[in-house]
Amino acid sequence: MKISVVISTFNRSASLKRTLESVVPFADEIIVVNSGSTDDTVGIAKKYTPNVFTRQNNLMLNVNKNYGFSKASGDWILNLDDDEIVPQDLAREIRSRIKTAPEDISGYWIPRKNIIFGKWIRHGLWWPDTQLRLFRAGTGKFPEKHVHEYIEVYGKTETIHTAFTHYNYDSIGQYLLKMQTLYIQSEVDRYVSTGYRVRWEDALRFPVSDFLKIYFAQSGYKDGLHGLVLATLQSYYSFLIFAVLWERQKFIQLDIPLSCISNEYIRSTREASYWLDTAKLKTTRNILHTLWLKLHRRYVSAR
Repeated sequence: MKISVVISTFNRSASLKRTLESVVPFADEIIVVNSGSTDDTVGIAKKYTPNVFTRQNNLMLNVNKNYGFSKASGDWILNLDDDEIVPQDLAREIRSRIKTAPEDISGYWIPRKNIIFGKWIRHGLWWPDTQLRLFRAGTGKFPEKHVHEYIEVYGKTETIHTAFTHYNYDSIGQYLLKMQTLYIQSEVDRYVSTGYRVRWEDALRFPVSDFLKIYFAQSGYKDGLHGLVLATLQSYYSFLIFAVLWERQKFIQLDIPLSCISNEYIRSTREASYWLDTAKLKTTRNILHTLWLKLHRRYVSAR
């Protein structure tokens, strides 16, 4: 069974080399879709494969990825970005899986190990961050509706155990640039398409909810300072989604009585207390402390 690796890239010649070197040992075919890069991306790509296609850069990234799928001739397609690599253990498992795959299996989900600010982030949104990246040719594609969407396949899917590695954000500047140029507008478009109308409460609830979810509910606190910073950055991202959505809706004017702000503050404090109690319950070994936390969460935090 032949494997075609399809890689989409834009101005990432340095990381692209690392990606290509990780797939050369096992790929039967490598397809590189260059989205109008102005650096040495094309030159680097042609050192590893003759199948380099240049397309106009598209903010809907998945358009060019689907184009790459259409150029693949393998029985199976593995989709990668230019900042991802395939470790040898994963390559072996992929080969083993597709060799014995039942005919009704069309795709495989693969866990993704995110390296952010120099550290493997093991909690929050970033692990196991399972992605559908391996599929039978002709059975799957991106819907092209949202930048964070998954490949949709026709047929059953299973999960591969070994992870691939994503060298995600290297700097705060890179994080902020991606938020501004790629993700925020797409997220706002999604809200607009549903007819959503902003409320003043969203200015507080969007960021607070995301922070509590990532830092407490998804155990981001276990990643130390990295976890705290990332949860805070994600809450800032959520606030910007609200702000741009408000802008799209012509900066609607709303009066907000201080009593409403006070009530919202109390609601947020109780929600934070609930998740803090829940996080503490996961770590305490003292029976009396456990009982106290459960009672506090039930009768105080959840009121």
